[in-house]
Amino acid sequence: MTIQTPEHDAVLWYNVGDFGLAGYAVPNWSDDVASLNPNIIDLTNLIGANLFAIMHNEDCDLATPPSINTLRRIHRLYVRCGQVLNGRAVAPGEMNMETPHNSPAGEVFRVYPVPYFKVRNPYMRRWAGYIMMSLADAMQHTENRKTVEISTIFAGDVGQYLTRVYQNMAVEMFGKTREDVMKDGFLLTEQDLAGYSPYTFFTRTEMVDPVSRLDRVFTEDKVSHLREGIPVTQLPKLGPWPNNIPEYYRAIRTDATIATDGTSSSATAAGVSSSSGAPIIPPVTPH
Repeated sequence: MTIQTPEHDAVLWYNVGDFGLAGYAVPNWSDDVASLNPNIIDLTNLIGANLFAIMHNEDCDLATPPSINTLRRIHRLYVRCGQVLNGRAVAPGEMNMETPHNSPAGEVFRVYPVPYFKVRNPYMRRWAGYIMMSLADAMQHTENRKTVEISTIFAGDVGQYLTRVYQNMAVEMFGKTREDVMKDGFLLTEQDLAGYSPYTFFTRTEMVDPVSRLDRVFTEDKVSHLREGIPVTQLPKLGPWPNNIPEYYRAIRTDATIATDGTSSSATAAGVSSSSGAPIIPPVTPH
């Protein structure tokens, strides 16, 4: 079995069939394909499946503020992840449970591809990016070696992204102040959620949007296999979205130090021919 390892740290473009054309993405697991820690497996599946549900919603195709349906889903995900992390995380001074007579086989991570790169809703796209960063940190965290426990350090590393999403939502969608959302244990109340009124905060321009493309709306049957989660060891080699910064600078800058073939050479990066006679990066024509 050949396992394809990503060669960068960015969110991965799920360039598979129609989903690639629609700009689907998955979190970056790097070369960490599995975990011995059932808590981390549980958490990545919980977050991944919920993000899948959030992003397969009509709000993604609208540049207008998200509906209360989406905001309530994010609220529930934040509360649920808080329950899991706070309930399972062990403080540094607390004894860890150990398994002296067991050597677990572990489990391969699953990813749940979601619309991302072509999502028209700027808030949902940004929030999805943070949540996929949270998943990437969880999959690449050193505590995947632990067989029973997760620490409060892990909870802080992974939970900070979800906290940022929730705080941003509370401020920009519900008019909370930064001082409000920074308080320990802050949560939106049922009264806050029921009183959602984007017209109160958003400009008239933000509330108007042309009809989006309808050919990127997939049926439930089309995406059903994605909802089950795909083991990362069964994915093809995935790369970054084509419009990425490193590739852009490799193509236009003559002072680059990293060539596209992975070698480090100011000569080849400046457009000087390689041993094969072909320039690695074309020279830039001065204007």
